[in-house]
Amino acid sequence: MRWAAAGRVATMVTLAVASVTAVAGSEATPGGSPRLAAVSTVMTAEPSTVGTFRSVRSYAAVDDVAEPVRLRVPGAGVDSPLQRLGRAADGSIEVPAEFGVAGWFAEGPRPGQPGPAVILGHVDSRTGPAVFSRVSALPRGAHVLVDRADGSTVAFRVSGTQRVPKVEFPTDLVYGPTLEPSLRLVTCGGSFDRAAGSYRDNVIVYADPVA
Repeated sequence: MRWAAAGRVATMVTLAVASVTAVAGSEATPGGSPRLAAVSTVMTAEPSTVGTFRSVRSYAAVDDVAEPVRLRVPGAGVDSPLQRLGRAADGSIEVPAEFGVAGWFAEGPRPGQPGPAVILGHVDSRTGPAVFSRVSALPRGAHVLVDRADGSTVAFRVSGTQRVPKVEFPTDLVYGPTLEPSLRLVTCGGSFDRAAGSYRDNVIVYADPVA
């Protein structure tokens, strides 16, 4: 599979909204669990100017959770280490370097923190299916497990799946800040555009924490 390359967009996902958190101190919650007092910077791109950001800063208490290191989705046959993803030179999100490995966008929330944690994966390769080949078929209620560096695991349940043209990618729904933790699995889908060397659509799986 080849990723889309249109102008400055060289990945399957256009970064238009991301939540970036910078630590500013610490505080204790009534229950005694550690939390971070943080400065949350929400970067919003103008719809027609990808990569041109303006920021709004606000203070919030953010759960201190370890980084994700592994993704397990039993219903889709996924059991993959997680590559840490940043941004490419053009400002777009990096994609996983290996077709069999998923990647977590490290400039966004960690799974279990308030906001949407975003995990990307290839759907296929030149030689066959890739790590997210069966993700689009996940039913509502399917479990998604994220193992973290401290040995803990956070569980999510699929709430819905959406397939959209890449030119209509719902950036606000995928990257927009939320008060509650959430998870997004993103891959390619739809028909393959041989001229462009990429799929025409994106598949987005939305998941919420298991209570």
